Amino acid sequence: MRRLRMGMIGGGPGAFIGPVHRFAAELDREIELVAGVFSSDPQRSTAAGDAYRIDPARAYPSLDAMFRAEAGRSDGIDFVAVVTPNHNHLPSARAALEAGLPVITDKPLTATLAEAHALADLVTAAGKPFAVTYTYSGYPLVREARARIAAGEIGTVRKVVVEYPQGWLAGEAVGKQAEWRVDPARAGLGGCIGDIGVHAFQLAEFVTGLRVRELLADLAAVVPGRLLDDDCSILLRFDNGARGVLLASQIEVGELNGLRIRVYGDRGGILWKQEEPNTLTINRLDGTCTLVRSGTGVLGADAAVRTRTPGGHPEGYLEAFANLYRDFAALVRGEAAPLLPGIADGVRGMAFIDTAVSASRDRAGWVTLES
Repeated sequence: MRRLRMGMIGGGPGAFIGPVHRFAAELDREIELVAGVFSSDPQRSTAAGDAYRIDPARAYPSLDAMFRAEAGRSDGIDFVAVVTPNHNHLPSARAALEAGLPVITDKPLTATLAEAHALADLVTAAGKPFAVTYTYSGYPLVREARARIAAGEIGTVRKVVVEYPQGWLAGEAVGKQAEWRVDPARAGLGGCIGDIGVHAFQLAEFVTGLRVRELLADLAAVVPGRLLDDDCSILLRFDNGARGVLLASQIEVGELNGLRIRVYGDRGGILWKQEEPNTLTINRLDGTCTLVRSGTGVLGADAAVRTRTPGGHPEGYLEAFANLYRDFAALVRGEAAPLLPGIADGVRGMAFIDTAVSASRDRAGWVTLES
């Protein structure tokens, strides 16, 4: 079975997420980056192609040039990864789908909810595989937590607490990665909530198998002069009656990437931390506690098959990202990938962002989340 050939849109010089996508896609040797439009600046696209060590002729100056050239090659690209700032997600994905190619895109799905619905229509019409890289759903122990909750190990879910603290935007937004995230023209209608809050939201629904029915949002632009939110506090009500809290912030000095989730049922609770991703803590009503470690024989089938090393050999962000690409490769090949986030998950995330931003702005109190 040959390796799938990937074309990348975005990920040029100075990008953080482009190299991550490349590393993750190629980790299991099922995919190879062979082409791309890495920047809207042709010279920077060429420079990125050189850094990625692809054929210089396949570092293209524009989307149209890439799709025309690749369509004429016997070894043309099989799919496209969109790794641009948010405002380019819709036009990039649209161009790829119209060229007849599957798409995997970074989150959030688009810059606005209207764009998300437009993209969903395009995906339906194209009939091509489509995925969104909600990275944390690729961690083996996140999938283990999901499986154990679904199996009833902690009983009926009563409470969900998901937190995503960072501190890197507590001061002035300096540098390419910071600047576009605080710019409404490139980030869209949400700042922190669109960058990391939507990750926390997707994780809460993914792990519990529940859907948020209502929310009460308090979003703020704490840093003076900032146009988009950088601090979010949101109360949640799930469809089974469980309550939840979602906290996301990029102004908490000293915090790095502290995503964690706690889920409490009537018989126990589960805790997972992104900065300690190889341990899942399960507490029970009788006072006992079990630590589930990655790479051990106690894992369920889905978590086990997505663990690459024995216990005690830590795996983390890149491996979780690679699990999503492994699932996407299966999807492109016509196989099943039931836990891979798709277009519906992307639209749901944008509905969450849109609802929270407008509810906080209007001080609307409890509002219904629809998507």
